[in-house]
Amino acid sequence: MAIASDIMKGGVPAFLARAIGGQVQSAVTAAGTTITTATDLTASINVVTTAAASSGVQLPQVQVGDSVEILNLGANPVTVYPDSASNRINALSTGSGFLLATNTAVVLRKFTSTRWAGFLSA
Repeated sequence: MAIASDIMKGGVPAFLARAIGGQVQSAVTAAGTTITTATDLTASINVVTTAAASSGVQLPQVQVGDSVEILNLGANPVTVYPDSASNRINALSTGSGFLLATNTAVVLRKFTSTRWAGFLSA
């Protein structure tokens, strides 16, 4: 994907160029221990900086084809939940989350209205 400065070279205003590239939430605090109590993510690029034991985040409601990135820089693994209790990530059961280890990132893409696929970093 093009970075905002490259998009602006084509005459696109800065605010539009940043929206095309995605919004960054650089200080997410993971909370809750279930899909209903986990922190709701609000950006397409999310950096978890505070992660208590057993805490989690929930993916935002997005359109099919959209991607969400999460980097966990917190002190503990974080459970990543789908955007709805009736949706699933990879082969997990509906509404279930997976553990994202510390210092690890994941890119998740919504492929259908109920199915996400996650691609983990090393």
